[in-house]
Amino acid sequence: MSTLLLDNARLVCPATGRDAPGRLLVQDGRIAGLDGSGAPEGATVVDCGGAVLAPGLIDLRATLGEPGHEHRETIESAAEAAAAGGITTLCALPDSEPALDDPAPLQFILRRGEMTGSLTILPYGAATRGCAGKEMTEFGLLREAGAVAFTDGTRAIADARTMRLALSYARAFGTFIVQHPEEPSLGRNASATEGEMATRMGLPSAPAAAEAMMVARDIALARLTKGHVHFAHVSTGAALDLIRAAKAEGLRVTCDTAPPYFDLNETAIGDFRTYAKLSPPLRREEDRLAVIAALKDGTIDAIASDHQPRDADDKRVPFAQAEAGGAGLATLLGVTLARYHGGDLTLLRALELLTAAPAKLLGLEAGRLAPGAPADLVLFSPDRGWKVEAGKLPGKAQNSPFDGRALEGKVLGTWKEGRRVFG
Repeated sequence: MSTLLLDNARLVCPATGRDAPGRLLVQDGRIAGLDGSGAPEGATVVDCGGAVLAPGLIDLRATLGEPGHEHRETIESAAEAAAAGGITTLCALPDSEPALDDPAPLQFILRRGEMTGSLTILPYGAATRGCAGKEMTEFGLLREAGAVAFTDGTRAIADARTMRLALSYARAFGTFIVQHPEEPSLGRNASATEGEMATRMGLPSAPAAAEAMMVARDIALARLTKGHVHFAHVSTGAALDLIRAAKAEGLRVTCDTAPPYFDLNETAIGDFRTYAKLSPPLRREEDRLAVIAALKDGTIDAIASDHQPRDADDKRVPFAQAEAGGAGLATLLGVTLARYHGGDLTLLRALELLTAAPAKLLGLEAGRLAPGAPADLVLFSPDRGWKVEAGKLPGKAQNSPFDGRALEGKVLGTWKEGRRVFG
């Protein structure tokens, strides 16, 4: 029996509302108790030095390079970056090559996650064959194989009839649809948000309203089907207003956002920085402030990394030709804590958006500090500073939109089922 005692910690658990000094005992990969007296015989004791000990982060949305784009990233390198960022559970998008539209590749992802020893990978199933938006996949077979929900990843399910069927099927199998909220004909080939900056830079652009248009349509379909739609990386105030109203109506509508949309605005692309070319594109300052307000009032259910690995060939080209996407695993906690340091969120609320809230959405037993729960843990100093430097980040993907950003909130250790996997 392996026993670990994490002593002299600040235990922070949003699921139970706890934020107090204490100690945590781990036996055989699970939390055995909190605040017990003395260390059991033979226990490994770690002095946490008063740092915050919280549940391991649960990342609702990340792209993995494997299979199909191992030159950008592998599951092994993603697991390394995740551990350094305090992430112990990660939901993988299905738009790989091949797409996760069949049980075999989906089970491959599950096995590869187990092989890392540091990261639980929960794959989304493709909603349509090849994530092409046309032919529906076999939801029942994919759900049985381990799909946590269904999505076409970075592509919107554009056809209204297909989305209606997807919501109905997902409801029948006790799950939900994750939508990339953008009206695709308006967003096609766009590099930036339509407005003065895009015009001045000469960039092809899409109106911010393209996001709200898709959100409005899918809220109507959720009302029609009584299905559950989850909007990913929501980035505009107009879309958030619609989601807020849908929730007040009692519809099964949830959403997440990602750190770039509450930490950056469109000025980050002002010098044609391709690392800041994302999908959806960075928005105006008023939208960034609207995202922060929605984090505070509960309209936004979770924060996801929206990790999209790219290599040098994807980014070292003219801005309009560069691939959209930013690496986000190692910076997820630090950028989220910037909103705590800025006074916008309490520490409990910031961590809730990264742990208890995604766990609740997915129906996981992880995401809490409680006896019997998995000992997936992160130890961090909320005040220790560090600087994001592309080329020096853990893992293979270095295309961070936060390159050069000074952050407060450094991960000191990560444990997966009681095994230290970082620090």
